[in-house]
Amino acid sequence: MKQKIYVHVADDHKILIEGIIAVINTNKNIEISGYSLTGQKVIDWFSNNENKADVLILDITMPVLDGFDVLKHFQKKRTKPNIIILSSYDDAKIVQEVMDLGASGYISKNNAGEHIVKAILAVANGDQYFSDDIKQIMMTALLGNKGTSGNLPEKYLFDSLTTTEKQVMSLVAKELSTGEIAEKMKISHHTVESHRKQLLKKLDVKNSIGLAMYAVKYKLV
Repeated sequence: MKQKIYVHVADDHKILIEGIIAVINTNKNIEISGYSLTGQKVIDWFSNNENKADVLILDITMPVLDGFDVLKHFQKKRTKPNIIILSSYDDAKIVQEVMDLGASGYISKNNAGEHIVKAILAVANGDQYFSDDIKQIMMTALLGNKGTSGNLPEKYLFDSLTTTEKQVMSLVAKELSTGEIAEKMKISHHTVESHRKQLLKKLDVKNSIGLAMYAVKYKLV
């Protein structure tokens, strides 16, 4: 029997929360663990040691404290939930900002029903997750960015990767989870994560979308 994933939902519209909960309840391995209507309520809920949640679904626009404030709060904590941003904003800069603040995933509200369960399962397993429209927005933004004159040429960065790193990047681009990559390559979860972190550092990208962009550009997928 799989271990339950406990999820807390934060949004300032209760009707939307009820819709999200209805979708989540279709998966027997996920259980709702409360909800909050303001950013302050989120912080208060998680400050109570009796409350437990592995994943936080968080809106950006909320009263009292917004999603950015909540993310900054958890940045200071030793332990924190895996956070999925669920927002009507589809701006690449906002997506990048929340990822820099520690979010593990980003889903547009227009596509919540299709992606929310997949996102919860992914981030609970230590992976990142983006809805398809957000992936496209980020890919377009990344492909449109020009490196500064002080950066190493992209081809040089790519050529500096080991065969194993290129294989990991290819599988990340194919949306395999850490566990699936580990099984396919016959290496440990820890080794996969080490390669992923090294790839992010070497290529100077922030997340899996950046790795996917390189994989596509250099025909690894």
